[in-house]
Amino acid sequence: PGGEMVERAAVGRFIGVGLELGGKDPAYVRKDANLQHAIETITDGAIFNTGQSCCGIERVYVDESVFDEFVEGVVALANSYKLGRPDDPDTNLGPLVKAGAAEFVRGQIDEAVAAGAKALVDADKYEANQTGTPYLAPQVLVDVDHSMRVMTEESFGPVIGIMSVSGDEEAIKLMNDSEFGLTAAVFTQDENAAIEIGNQIDTGTWFMNRCDYLDPALAWTGVKNSGRGCTLSSIGFEHMTRPKSYHLKTV
Repeated sequence: PGGEMVERAAVGRFIGVGLELGGKDPAYVRKDANLQHAIETITDGAIFNTGQSCCGIERVYVDESVFDEFVEGVVALANSYKLGRPDDPDTNLGPLVKAGAAEFVRGQIDEAVAAGAKALVDADKYEANQTGTPYLAPQVLVDVDHSMRVMTEESFGPVIGIMSVSGDEEAIKLMNDSEFGLTAAVFTQDENAAIEIGNQIDTGTWFMNRCDYLDPALAWTGVKNSGRGCTLSSIGFEHMTRPKSYHLKTV
């Protein structure tokens, strides 16, 4: 809605706009992935800054042959976070921006569980996890699908939905089944396979073996409802400036 308001305000005023809007960024873990690296990177990519990152991982697709081991590792890491006040030096998971944001994510989780998803983290063990506050426990969900808001609607909180897939074809289909297209991540040791998958993913950026990351030398852009325009790289400067030509002839 905010981006649409900006665009409407610019209509008829000859003002160019660059809009980075929402995201529901996916990660895919192939059976040949370095599993420990994938577990650590994806968990951090989903929970860092309490999930409040424009390119944070919000949904994960894992090859069925490594699904159980991956989920076990992610749950163990999620359980290691300490939720609390930012001024507590032991805290590594702080509050969301406001209580309403936490309630929004909590609502997504509750709806998913009511529809058959399994929550693998005991949120009650986190004393700070209280309704009406911006504090929300990390959560890992399995038995999820794309009928659930938590797998299709931007969460912007510390929740990870994980689905098992049969292979590349199913993973690509599910990653593209989104109104958003900011980033996507593929975890594999096969660079050629990663590039082939990346070519089929409808996002502005795709990663191999990393996520939730910016490189100032690379164009940062999105497709579909993730926005339009570009920042970073030389292309980003071109988007926010205008060319001026100097045409001289000496006589």
